[in-house]
Amino acid sequence: MPKEQIQRKIISVDAADKSLGRLAVEVAVLLRGKNKADFVPYKDVGDTVLVKNIDKMKFTGKKLEQKNYFRFTGYLGNMKETSLKEYLIKKGPKEVLRTAVMGMLCKNKLRAKQIKRLRFE
Repeated sequence: MPKEQIQRKIISVDAADKSLGRLAVEVAVLLRGKNKADFVPYKDVGDTVLVKNIDKMKFTGKKLEQKNYFRFTGYLGNMKETSLKEYLIKKGPKEVLRTAVMGMLCKNKLRAKQIKRLRFE
């Protein structure tokens, strides 16, 4: 039984003057393929997403100071906390958007394949 071919398109998304969360939702839907008629949750039918003008993405309210990212080193008492401002300086806006999109994708084996189709220009 031959595997059916998935028709993937490259969809360009402009990040200029869009807030982080709204942009991440739009990208996650496109990566997952929920905008297609043949969507099923157990198949990877999403498109490749190319995000432009990532430096012009906006952050509303006091998110730069109040939003925190956590990571755990694996040792007792070593929960590391970083504010969005520090995370932007250290990792850049690409990684901020990638982290937001990762949190919106399903936590299963498909997530690694889907996030690889997120590209930046």
